[in-house]
Amino acid sequence: MKFGGTSVGTVASLRNVKNIVEGESGPVVVVVSALGGITDRLIATATKACGGDASWREDYDYIVDRHRAIAEGLLPDDCRKEVWANVGEILQELHNLFYGIELVGDISQRTMDRVVSFGERMSSLMIAHVIAGARLFYSPEFVKTEKRYGENIPDSQLTDSLIREAFAGFSEGVAVAPGFISSDRDSGKVTNLGRGGSDFTAALIAASLGADVLEIWTDVDGFMTADPRVIPGARVIPRLSFVESMDLCNFGAKVIYPPTIYPVFHKNIPIIIRNTLNPSAPGTFIADEHVPCEWPFRGVSSIKDVCLFTVTGTVPGSLATRIFSVLTKNGVEVLLDTRSESAERHESEVSFATREKEAERAAELLSKEFDAELSNGEVKRLTQRHKLSTLSIVGENLKNLEGMASKVAGTLAANGVPVLAVARGNSEINLSMVLQSADLENSLRLIHKTYLE
Repeated sequence: MKFGGTSVGTVASLRNVKNIVEGESGPVVVVVSALGGITDRLIATATKACGGDASWREDYDYIVDRHRAIAEGLLPDDCRKEVWANVGEILQELHNLFYGIELVGDISQRTMDRVVSFGERMSSLMIAHVIAGARLFYSPEFVKTEKRYGENIPDSQLTDSLIREAFAGFSEGVAVAPGFISSDRDSGKVTNLGRGGSDFTAALIAASLGADVLEIWTDVDGFMTADPRVIPGARVIPRLSFVESMDLCNFGAKVIYPPTIYPVFHKNIPIIIRNTLNPSAPGTFIADEHVPCEWPFRGVSSIKDVCLFTVTGTVPGSLATRIFSVLTKNGVEVLLDTRSESAERHESEVSFATREKEAERAAELLSKEFDAELSNGEVKRLTQRHKLSTLSIVGENLKNLEGMASKVAGTLAANGVPVLAVARGNSEINLSMVLQSADLENSLRLIHKTYLE
């Protein structure tokens, strides 16, 4: 069971967590995030300290007060003093770290990784004493990472072995572990699994221990047919296949962190998305199965702040291979791509989309890769279009429905929305379109109303 920041953010929400976990009959591993908003506050406070902004002390006091409120509101009387003393030691360590950052006037990535680890260190310590009979396990001792493409990626074999070793004596009751935080396999220094890393921690533990189910407890009733903030009539999707859930996440649904799905998918361990604030709701059940759907597809999702690249040329060999090879080697994520060939002109055209924050780097990599071809004319065009978004429809039914790309694009075009690019995913269960960002919300409403209501 994984509980995110909104689930552990207040005394009231943590009482829900306590009741939910203590209501389970079998052995349970509970993975927890930092208190809601604390990770962002830690980053902001470190940034202020680095810049010599003395108001970091006020932010630090806020962090102390948030944790004190949880301790006073939830910790049992017989352990409150001792547990708060332990949390106090961690807070003092955090204060010293902020002070050191202020003195040096600089902060390395390694130091920032250490800063953000404090949120989960403190929340897991307190929650292990809030839940009756719980035992604390420290994730960096068994989630080990290596550096790849600038990211901390779990060493799968080592992590699997260490998880099974750490939990070897655990057969009943409740285990509590901090999510998100990990350690480097070689140096032992604190690392983290990035945004959504608590989901990933829970999945790694579930897969290694052969759990019956992985429950992700959050603040929504499950996967929705669309973002309910844009479409109030969006419905909960009761069942999804693993592949459908992966595609919805990869193309913008922020219910769970996409890499979460891979470890349990390979072990065929189902995932259930549940709402801590509405625990009676059945949620969304995700498994390795095909569930009939009365609609043309399961749902629609989107990604904002996208850049569309187009490369045209007569490059010998494969233009696409060189493009995606250089981007992949340098850790640039390609959201979607389309390719076309002109036999008459012996010319290829490749269009692909990246997140806006990666566009400048992608442009630099491509300019360097095709420097000679841009000079001799073998690459005729290398262009970028900004202020774009992607709209994606996802569902197993798309494998069997002919002409859906034309239908959806036609629906948008008939309502004055130009479609700049269309791509079908490798899984064949998603269809993505690139639009002007200004057209996105109206397009989401239109597609949902036309096909899902």
